[in-house]
Parts: sequence; structure tokens; C-alpha cells
Amino acid sequence: MPASSYYAPLGGLPPQRDFTGDKSRFTPSYLMIDKIALTDITASLLPQWRDTRLWVLARPMTGFSETFSHYIMDVAAGGGSDHPDDDANAEAVLFVVAGEGHLTLDGQSHALTAGSYAFISPSSDWALANSGSESLIFHWIRKRYQPAAGIEMPPSFVTHDDAVKPIAMPDTDGKWATTRFADPSDLRHDMHVNIVTFQPGGVIPFAETHVMEHGLYMLEGEADYYVNQDWIPVEAGDYLWLRAFSPQACIAKGNGPFRYLLYKDVNRQMPLTPGGLSLAGGQ
Repeated sequence: MPASSYYAPLGGLPPQRDFTGDKSRFTPSYLMIDKIALTDITASLLPQWRDTRLWVLARPMTGFSETFSHYIMDVAAGGGSDHPDDDANAEAVLFVVAGEGHLTLDGQSHALTAGSYAFISPSSDWALANSGSESLIFHWIRKRYQPAAGIEMPPSFVTHDDAVKPIAMPDTDGKWATTRFADPSDLRHDMHVNIVTFQPGGVIPFAETHVMEHGLYMLEGEADYYVNQDWIPVEAGDYLWLRAFSPQACIAKGNGPFRYLLYKDVNRQMPLTPGGLSLAGGQ
């Protein structure tokens, strides 16, 4: 998959004109953020990050995301951070969509380009810098790691979209496939961040209804996405948050692939208090 296929927001502001509406909506079941909303006035800043702005797509709060936060980071030339995260219990995935960067992770150096993927284990020592002349733009997905009795913490790793072969879903003739960066059977991982690819005409042929919470950032292409009785047109740059058990399906449109970056929480006992961690495993 060529690097140019990844959508990267550039900020700015729409021209002055009458408000004509967009696809953004916030419901008890899902959030839709139209890509047009990622403008200069909706960007945020973070301590310890130089020459950097970000758009917060999801964060834990009442009636919204319960397990993760999702940022799009825009690091200007020469920018970065030597102390990116002050939460030692946070695990993270970084996925680069534009620019060049340098990641130092537990003493190892990694060059980052569009398509680079890094899993950062809790308590890892890491730093990130823009090593190019253009903005380094990447997704940063964070989750509070949930230990489990007898299960080791997963190690950090760095790979690339091009290095991981997508796995076709059964009985789909290759029209629906998932790039899985972590082994689904590896119980050390309590979250997966994958890339889902639909070829033109590919579909999710039933309303998936399941316990995993989702965050979906549309990397490429277009589709109609079904969420809790609503059909929503989506395209590269749009974002969906889906609450656990929110019914969902998809029909890919257009002449090229439809791809999205997908977060989900996995492999842990269900909490018995809303928003809380399970007491199993000594947590």
C-alpha cells in the first residue's frame, strides 16, 4: 500500500460562508467527526511536546469512550518530545500517516515513515522527533494497561504496514481483510489496533453487535457505515467512535480500497462495575 494512500489532516480553516452542515454528530451509541472539523481552532497542545499540536478524537469521559484516547499528532519540523507520556501505566500505538520521524524506544533507534507502526509497552522509555522538513503526522492511541494474573506484559515493537500481510476474512473472496499487527491469540495484549481493508463492493453483511469498544479513523476511500440504525457516509479523514454493543456494518463504495485504522479492547475479564476494572487478577 503506497504511503500516499493515508489521509493526513492539514488544519487551516474553511472559507467564510453560510454554514451548510456536515456529518458530525454525537449520540449515546456513537460519535461521528467529519474531517472538516479538524481545523486550527479545534487543535490542542500538550506539555513536553515542542512545536506540536494535536486533535483529540476520543478520550475517556461519561457517556463516551471508556477504555482509550485517540490523538492525531502534528509535529512541525524540529519538533518532538523527550518525555512524551507522564502516565507509566499507559500503553500506546503510534501509526504514521505523513512525514518522517525518529523514534527512540528503550534504547533502540527507529526511522519512521508513512505506514510505520509502533506498539509501546507501559513504562517504556521513549522519545520522538520530526526528522524531516515537513510535518510529521501520526495517530497516537493510548490505553491504561489492564494486567491479568499469570500473564506477562507484552513487549514493545516497531513494524510497518507494508511488512504485515492482510488476512482475508473467511468466505469473502478477499474483499474484506484485516492487517493484524499483534497476534490475536497473544493474551498479553489487551488492545488491538489493526487496519481493515475493503475492496470495492466489499461488505460487512450483518450488524456486528459485540462487547468491544471501537475507534475507526478512515485512512483511504469511502463507504456507507451502519451504526445503530443509522447509515452514515464516510470517507478518508472521518472518524467514528462506536460504543460497546453498538450494531455496525459497512458497504465499501468507490473504485479503490476503503481502509480504516481500528481500535478495540480485547482479552480481559469484563468489569463488574461500570467504567471500572475487573478485580480478577489482583487489579
